Amino acid sequence: MQTLRSLLNRTVLAVTGLALLVGGSWLALSGIAAPAAGRLPVPVAHHAFLTSARLDGLRAQGWWAPGVMAGAFAATALCALWCARQFSVGGSSLLPLPGTGGTVRTRALEDALNHDAAALRGVARCRTRVISSHGRLTVRLHLWLRPGTTPAAVLPGLTRLIGRAESATAPCTVRSRVRLSHRSHRVPHVR
Repeated sequence: MQTLRSLLNRTVLAVTGLALLVGGSWLALSGIAAPAAGRLPVPVAHHAFLTSARLDGLRAQGWWAPGVMAGAFAATALCALWCARQFSVGGSSLLPLPGTGGTVRTRALEDALNHDAAALRGVARCRTRVISSHGRLTVRLHLWLRPGTTPAAVLPGLTRLIGRAESATAPCTVRSRVRLSHRSHRVPHVR
């Protein structure tokens, strides 16, 4: 279900972006925008960011047109890159199991690591992300420690947990990133 919803979101994003690109290009190149500009509401001059006199002064500068064009192209390229990144899911979602010939989903591995890390003494909660690409796993753990727990108290259990993940996915090399955060003490507020 998650994959279908993700595919639907990406499709809607792509169709919307394509429609805006085609519509904007058509308006820019067809010459219809000039008559339509007369019907747009014009803000009061003292509230405008750029008055018409200031805008005319900027247009007279030699850097204005290339600067606006470069900014528009950069914004378009960044939006296109972001849209393209929406379609990449970060590698395969299936990992081969050693010896059995079976596979396991990275989501199942995330859930197992998340459950085991949250069960460690001193850990309040955990969020785990597993990314698989080219025979290498990247495991990102974000642990929130309970008040009064030091990172040194949690690291041995966490090292054992990551070691078990490495042995379970033996042909893959595992690279782990751990982020530790403290939960703040709850202080009652007086009103």
